[in-house]
Amino acid sequence: MSIQDYKAQAGLLKDRVILVTGAGEGIGKVAAKTLALYGATVILLGRTIHKLEKVYDEIKAAGSQEPIILPLDLKGANADDYQKIHNLISEQLGRLDGILHNAAVLGGLTSIELQDIKKWFDIIQTNLHAPFLLTQAMLPLLKASPDARVLFTADTVGVHGQAYWGAYGVAKAGLINFMQILADECEVNTHIRVNAIIPPATATRIRKQAFPAILHEAIPDPSIYMHYYLYLMGPDSQNINGEIVTI
Repeated sequence: MSIQDYKAQAGLLKDRVILVTGAGEGIGKVAAKTLALYGATVILLGRTIHKLEKVYDEIKAAGSQEPIILPLDLKGANADDYQKIHNLISEQLGRLDGILHNAAVLGGLTSIELQDIKKWFDIIQTNLHAPFLLTQAMLPLLKASPDARVLFTADTVGVHGQAYWGAYGVAKAGLINFMQILADECEVNTHIRVNAIIPPATATRIRKQAFPAILHEAIPDPSIYMHYYLYLMGPDSQNINGEIVTI
């Protein structure tokens, strides 16, 4: 059976604790609601509290496990902030069964010649340094899980660079390489499996920023791709590690 045909069983993620970054909108929001619907206790990480509160309310209204709101601006966060998150999860939940690294910023499309230097550093910080810092801080909690997953939402411009995608493309390329390094390190002596997923054109804020002239109503909602996320975050992907899954 291919992932394309995967049908998740009810309660697939029961008793699992999964942290979702960028949970306030787009793919992160849909993924958080979907993971919760299949039994997970979801930690909603994002920078905009009212968006996280809306996702929280929607998860509760669906009858899913009560989520946890964790406000954090990845652009300004440092190692101490991530250690505080580790301590909070450790004290309240004892372990972490998954991370979905989904938060990202585009910062606009521009040539390397005209790239604003501060914006370059901010984009790299949010899209690459933050996933590294968060993952490193969470590794002890992931190792405490009997079956943990780390999943990255990647992008085709991270596989092959394209003009004007600048810092975003560089960060996504680094993210894929980071995923592969981490997967290789976790292959032996851990229950952690690490993969990346590249969704197709999807109705998200970044898509609208990158292609403002496109009629976005015709672009699919992220919900139709959630069986890929469920598969890679759940127990059925136990033998999948270090893969880039392109939808």
